Amino acid sequence: MQSVPQEATRLARRLRQLREQEWEDAPLLTQAKLAKALSAEEPLTAGTVSSWENNKTPKLPPERRLRAYARFFATQRSVETPSPRLLPLGELSPEERARYEELLTELLGLRSKLAPEQPADDYVPVPRSWHFNEGPITLFCAELPQDQKGRLADPKDPNYTELQRYADIDSLTELHGHIRAENPQLPIPPHFRIPSEMQNDDLTGHIIIIGGVGWNDMSVELSRDVTLPVQQVEVPELDTGEIFLVKVDGEERRFLPEWSEGEQKLLTADVGLLARVPNPHNSSRTLTICNGIHSRGVYGSVRTLTDTSLRDSNERYIAANFGNSASFAILMRVRVIQNKATTPDFNSKGVVLYQWHAPRPEPQSP
Repeated sequence: MQSVPQEATRLARRLRQLREQEWEDAPLLTQAKLAKALSAEEPLTAGTVSSWENNKTPKLPPERRLRAYARFFATQRSVETPSPRLLPLGELSPEERARYEELLTELLGLRSKLAPEQPADDYVPVPRSWHFNEGPITLFCAELPQDQKGRLADPKDPNYTELQRYADIDSLTELHGHIRAENPQLPIPPHFRIPSEMQNDDLTGHIIIIGGVGWNDMSVELSRDVTLPVQQVEVPELDTGEIFLVKVDGEERRFLPEWSEGEQKLLTADVGLLARVPNPHNSSRTLTICNGIHSRGVYGSVRTLTDTSLRDSNERYIAANFGNSASFAILMRVRVIQNKATTPDFNSKGVVLYQWHAPRPEPQSP
């Protein structure tokens, strides 16, 4: 029977010690809770955590996982919420950052003795904007105006279909299904509502607004409470939606859709907005806006982070440009080909029309 290297058991014992004894006054951190917290960047199971802590036959954690361990245990703030969480590196205070470097050096040193010839682990986990450590999550979708509804939106009709009342159904179903799949750990699945069905508890969770100011009262009301440089306004020359307006260096820039030439004007490119800011009713949760001049712009903004072909590269674009930001916004060109909205690629020329971000406040010293 092959013996287990002494360094392997040392690393396993150290990982268990961190989990069980790092903070004496904190509730017990189970393997399941730790795995859930570390899953914020890359899925992880409790069984895998257990295999790394196994004193008899330990498995060797990848270097990237030890970096996450060091970041998690660098600050007791990781366990100060009901569900433990992995804080971004940029949110650590100078003291916490020093502790992170100390732990990282220790853990990587133990690992290097087991795999000295292994090349450096340059894997960078793809961020997951639609993964949330805690709920609730509520999607607000605009309700169609009365004159736009069909007969199936009437509750008196025997074939009444509730979703017939909703605008931007394509965007709603796309995003609701994706968020539900991204968050199987949450006991309460994401809700979706029209603004008139809003409940008090919805305002203190993660809020996602689908659709623009024309039909979505929630978008109008919450926009008053947040700081975004992007406005959506009506203009006389466009009666099918509201354009986006931004002030840059004191001058107004207008972002309009594009149309085909000829007698029958068809939409060839819309403008979409993806924005995320802290929830003004609960700063530990987020408010996300997926918006557009028309429904194609809304759908394009949603698809940027759900399309399997482009979401990873778009997530990396967001991380690279806004990684340490409390708030960000992207106005994007959404091409329409054969009446279908295509997914914007943030890394392609001419797609990002405007972007903005607000730095995250520095942690306050006690």
